[in-house]
Amino acid sequence: MRYAVLGTGIVGRTIATRLLSLGHEVVIGTRDPEATLARTEYAAWQSANPGAGLASFAEAARQGETLVNATGGRVSVAALTEADAAHLDGKVLIDIANPLDFSHGFPPGLDPVDSDSLGELIQRTFPGLRVVKTLNTMNCQVMVDPVRVEGDHTVFLSGEDAEAKKAVRELLYSFDWREHTVIDLGGIETARGTEMLLPLWLRLMGALGHTDFNFHVQGAKRGSSPG
Repeated sequence: MRYAVLGTGIVGRTIATRLLSLGHEVVIGTRDPEATLARTEYAAWQSANPGAGLASFAEAARQGETLVNATGGRVSVAALTEADAAHLDGKVLIDIANPLDFSHGFPPGLDPVDSDSLGELIQRTFPGLRVVKTLNTMNCQVMVDPVRVEGDHTVFLSGEDAEAKKAVRELLYSFDWREHTVIDLGGIETARGTEMLLPLWLRLMGALGHTDFNFHVQGAKRGSSPG
């Protein structure tokens, strides 16, 4: 599978590294490839991962069969707009971003929140995309290596397209998530709930002093999946 990971920060690089380790083709999407390569941190990662391509958002989206949104949530729509709807239509977009608003300092708030979500905003703005919200309720290292957290813990899915969610579920299994730990919440509007876990997650990080933790829904095995 060819994946286009949009975003060059720690989350995007971590996801890309895991995808490469599984034998997938990966191209990283960024606004300015030359400026990205000039960043010491990214250049070091690229040197350690020579199999990853680097391209503009539009070129990465054109190449990718499946897209991963790892951009900052406040700029996700702008990044996808640069990617060009012609390169998005019909493709699965795995949205792992959160709309964190740092305008009033730390800890950040969310924008949008409560009556809307980033997942919904992306789906509305790009109706040809098959958006699946997942992995946004944990640290990026836990996303790709769930055994960092002892015992069972939960990853959520939100989205309108059953086949897209099935494909994303299979990817989660390849990341070593177990079947009974994946909970399908239903349509993309349920992304409001998972995005609103972030203020709690940030405060838990402060209280615990580390990021190797996650949420666990006790009794999840008894529930039924929306599909």
